[in-house]
Amino acid sequence: MPRSTYSVTRAKSALPRLLREAESGKCVGIARRGETVAYLLSRRHFEAILETMAILANPRARKAIADHRAGRTRFSPLAAIGRDE
Repeated sequence: MPRSTYSVTRAKSALPRLLREAESGKCVGIARRGETVAYLLSRRHFEAILETMAILANPRARKAIADHRAGRTRFSPLAAIGRDE
């Protein structure tokens, strides 16, 4: 979760610094009345979350992950791609 949390008032006055923190990979929480209501995170981190959600929404991808975790995945060397077996 966030490494640092700021009140809305404090975040407004420190926005440029908080953006730099987020860009560097830190997750920054924004709190109102003591409760975190939002997070600042880098574009790269956000896009990674979206990509993970897309993969997990795909039933074939979820099955491949489950098969791998269960030890049912067979790996071949890259050199074997395209060769007739």
